[in-house]
Amino acid sequence: MQRRALGDTGLEVSVLGLGGGPLGEPALDERDARALVDRALERGVTLFDTARSYGESEARLGRALAPVRDRVVVSTKVGYGVEGHEDWTGPCVRAGVERALRVMGMERLDVVHLHSCPRHVLSREDVLGAIDDAVASGKVRAAAYSGEEEDLAAALETGRFGVVQRSVSPWDPNGVRAPIRGGVGVLAKRPLANACWHPLGPDASPDRVEYRRRYEALGLTRDDWPEVALRYAAFAPTVSAALVGTAKPAHLDAAIDAVARGPLPDALLAELAARADAVGRDWRGVI
Repeated sequence: MQRRALGDTGLEVSVLGLGGGPLGEPALDERDARALVDRALERGVTLFDTARSYGESEARLGRALAPVRDRVVVSTKVGYGVEGHEDWTGPCVRAGVERALRVMGMERLDVVHLHSCPRHVLSREDVLGAIDDAVASGKVRAAAYSGEEEDLAAALETGRFGVVQRSVSPWDPNGVRAPIRGGVGVLAKRPLANACWHPLGPDASPDRVEYRRRYEALGLTRDDWPEVALRYAAFAPTVSAALVGTAKPAHLDAAIDAVARGPLPDALLAELAARADAVGRDWRGVI
């Protein structure tokens, strides 16, 4: 598994990281969750991303990663959902860091994101000061922001974040059109765009509907979209790692094998860029 520097944070991550959303699903039992994390470690994954909103994901990752804690990079997200605190306030951020440390059974967190908050939150000194204090105290190694477009730009303008997450895929082309530089580590989320090549079900969420619309507009039919999308994201300019969320070891293996094949051919990248320019100039990053 190839590894890269996570911007200028001093952290190094595998080119593919495990997104922890599916790990928190109630339908996934503890044994299967542990087996998935063990398989990721066996295949060389060193980056694990989770969040307060991912159910049991933080707790499960904490237990599974305890034996190898010093060999992995753990990322989580804060800013909301802490009992007794108003969302998107300094006290909530502070309490969120403490809660994550406690739930995950860790003395420090490697990367902590403000989780897709709007840009007006990023002008609040209590919020920014809380994440600064967490880094200064050694409880967090790198402050981060997860979000898109104007909100992402506002986060970068503060100069307070060493890592960001943004959507990067053939259906989120701004992740390639406008690469983030300046020593900021970039984690590519949603590289598979909710598997938009599959037809929608009757209860499809708005993000799935939007990605399906973009898929149909792109007008390219392939039988290898999972591999194409992962290689597109993992080797996009300035991306440190792509995050893939799955509960199935076979899907994880396929994703690891895909990125091991390296960047996409230049001709295919040019075709994807041309199609996105033709039909998707207004496609904004999907949160």
